[in-house]
Amino acid sequence: MTDAVYTHGHHESVLRSHRWRTAANSAAYLLDALRPGQDVLDVGCGPGTITADLADLVAPGGRVTGVDAADGILAQARAEASARGLPDDAVRFEVADVHALPFPDDSFDVVHAHQVLQHVGDPVRALAEMRRVCRPGGVVAARDSDYAAFAWHPEPPVLDDWRELYRRVARANGGEPDAGRRLLSWARRAGFTDITASASTWCFATPAEREWWSGLWADRTVASSYAERAVATGHTTPEHLAEIAEGWRAWGRADDAWFLVPHGEIRCRA
Repeated sequence: MTDAVYTHGHHESVLRSHRWRTAANSAAYLLDALRPGQDVLDVGCGPGTITADLADLVAPGGRVTGVDAADGILAQARAEASARGLPDDAVRFEVADVHALPFPDDSFDVVHAHQVLQHVGDPVRALAEMRRVCRPGGVVAARDSDYAAFAWHPEPPVLDDWRELYRRVARANGGEPDAGRRLLSWARRAGFTDITASASTWCFATPAEREWWSGLWADRTVASSYAERAVATGHTTPEHLAEIAEGWRAWGRADDAWFLVPHGEIRCRA
């Protein structure tokens, strides 16, 4: 299976999260492999904030290609690169499916995917494609969160409902929300033998972080493609989603609220 529906969609509440991501907070495990002059492929680049950071890190002389399955989001990625003053020969963007990348074998020194493999229909095939377009001795890197391992305090039952519902909808869409723990296994099945597996986290604990994280999930729960699909496919009702959204906002108002998002990571030598 390669067909899968991107569970989150591109509602503003989703992009609010995506635009926050940087190479430092989302690809730190990869940074010491980057060198000036390298050719880099950023798979599932979204609005391009990580892509632009990668372009800075392989300058001068390097080039980053950002690809995404959603054509519409690439306009934002191009605007991000332009706003940072990145030249056209340093970064480019195009539509592509990770299961069938439109590049010759051995095209890139580094192939990177952040929060992508949890949403694709065949993550092993996706990794095999990433390996195909990576030059011998190059690096294929992926990082994905693991919803079953999320942890938070306080622990209102409504957030348990949220996680159970999200995981059910994501799997019905053809994805695997607990991807982080599976990356090593998927990489081995894709034919990699030299693999470094690691983990890192996001933690939201300051008042501003709690307000931001709870607010984007409250909005996503009632207004995004995820919300529409969850109702349309019979997994929940608008009323239940409204209850979950209010639960998120109530959690975010707690003075001692704390949220942990763990990620699995792999660095594979091609």
